[in-house]
Amino acid sequence: MPELPEIEIVKRSLFKMINKAKIIDIKINNKNLRYKIPNTFSKNLIGEKILRISRRSKYLIFHFKKKLLLAHLGMSGKLLLMRSCDNTIFKTSFYYDLNILRNHNHIYFILNNGLVLIYNDVRRFGFFKLYNTTQLNKIIFLKKLGLEPFNRTFGVKYFKKFVQNRKKNIKNLLMDQTFVSGLGNIYVNEALYMSKIKPLRICKSLNKNEMKNLIFNIKKILKFSISKGGSSVRDFQNTLGKSGTFQQFFHVYGQKNKNCSRISCKGKIKKITISNRSSFYCNRCQI
Repeated sequence: MPELPEIEIVKRSLFKMINKAKIIDIKINNKNLRYKIPNTFSKNLIGEKILRISRRSKYLIFHFKKKLLLAHLGMSGKLLLMRSCDNTIFKTSFYYDLNILRNHNHIYFILNNGLVLIYNDVRRFGFFKLYNTTQLNKIIFLKKLGLEPFNRTFGVKYFKKFVQNRKKNIKNLLMDQTFVSGLGNIYVNEALYMSKIKPLRICKSLNKNEMKNLIFNIKKILKFSISKGGSSVRDFQNTLGKSGTFQQFFHVYGQKNKNCSRISCKGKIKKITISNRSSFYCNRCQI
């Protein structure tokens, strides 16, 4: 599943290519996504101009004059751009496979700038929801989200208040979108390694300095990943077809049985399962 850096890259790529473009037609091949596309979907969007594209956690928001289109890519969804004059495809997301691409193109947004925005999703866990602009603060998918990692309020005070008397382990806490939104398995594994914290540590056992260090490393690693174009696990690429390179800097994720990358550490990277997710950590320097 795409995480915050990858969705941020997609948002920026789309902004460069289709911001201020107008939707002149919509073709729907399959309405049966995670939530069924309503019959009024096309009627409500044709003629609308994209005024802005924003991101909240792992959601993309397309802003129109009086409407908002909320998009979530699910496990395997992606947004592609096609140049209508020669059918050139610009890839923007995970799970790109040329052999199955056309079979899983569910929605085509035809734009007045010669581009077509295509929603492709093998598993169909993604969705689109249309709202009035005034409903932004009432959207249930967004209301339940915790702070963005880059929010200034995401600090030790917030952390301590949230984890008070909780017995949840730190890995599950960071994966909890009501605590901090946008983090996924890759970046949680890497942030815990950088902070020398074992993923099974009970979150309330962390002291103030450990919390401060972890928060710092979460922000640092996300910024670094965005600067590297995201992680090209499962063929993530931006609209220019350029792969993200952050995976070249993985310290623990997918590094089972390799030596710890810290020069001063003689540990090995171990793999365990926490809440049905693969977790990686150094058996010596993460405590």
